[in-house]
Amino acid sequence: MSKRTIEAVFAPPAPHMVGDGFRVHHFFPDGVIADKQRMSPFFMLDYASPFHFTPTQTPRGVGVHPHRGFETVTIAYQGKIAHHDSAGHHGIIQAGDVQWMTAGAGVLHKEYHDKEFAEQGGLFQMVQLWVNLPMAYKMTPPCYQELTAASMTRVPIEDGEVEIIAGEYQGKKGPAHTFSPLNVFNLHLQEKGRCILHFPAHFNTALLVIKGSLLVNEQTAAANQFVLLKNDGEKIEVHALEQSIVLVLSGEPLGEPISAYGPFVMNSWKEIEQAVLDFNEGKFGVLSDN
Repeated sequence: MSKRTIEAVFAPPAPHMVGDGFRVHHFFPDGVIADKQRMSPFFMLDYASPFHFTPTQTPRGVGVHPHRGFETVTIAYQGKIAHHDSAGHHGIIQAGDVQWMTAGAGVLHKEYHDKEFAEQGGLFQMVQLWVNLPMAYKMTPPCYQELTAASMTRVPIEDGEVEIIAGEYQGKKGPAHTFSPLNVFNLHLQEKGRCILHFPAHFNTALLVIKGSLLVNEQTAAANQFVLLKNDGEKIEVHALEQSIVLVLSGEPLGEPISAYGPFVMNSWKEIEQAVLDFNEGKFGVLSDN
């Protein structure tokens, strides 16, 4: 079984603010990776590297905004994040938890620091992924999965564990429901810990180093760096040089047209125009900013 070649190791792009609560490095698309198809079915990756927020009585975040045609996946590493949407879902996640929202046919939502975290301040670290929906499921009803740390599937490995959020490792499956074949793991490795991953060669695959430093198929990657792998093999060897956490993304490309505009990810510009019209006509429901 052949090893994958590393295409590139990217340093995090300069951070920018999303709302007033999310200081993020935008890796793709149009960040270090411009091609909207390159990481399909993953469409977007924003990474909020560790940042200390001062205490405030008014929680920071992003106000009400619409989405259609994809899923938002928020992975918390430090801090606490609250979510509300117009389909009636709400929740608060903290370190180790994940919010997996399927926007589908259309939803309004807002995300912000949990009130208790905002009042105390502290370190905040998270990842937000946008996972594109296949054409057949673009207009699926909105839904919401709150995946707690306790619900994650954990597979012990040499000096660590594989935490499965979605997909499968060594015959064990993660708790998240997905609309296409994909894998989202957190590798937790002690110093000198080792993990071997196998994904089909045609799956788009990358790693984000959340903490520590490591070797990926003999190439060094440090904290906050993004490792993009070519689609030329199935085997990935990860060796931790120190205690590390690594987010692993691997998925089967959808192989469908992408037309994206702001908060909408569809297959054609006509569908984008319809999304804007439906939003303006109030068809995404009602959600207050308060």
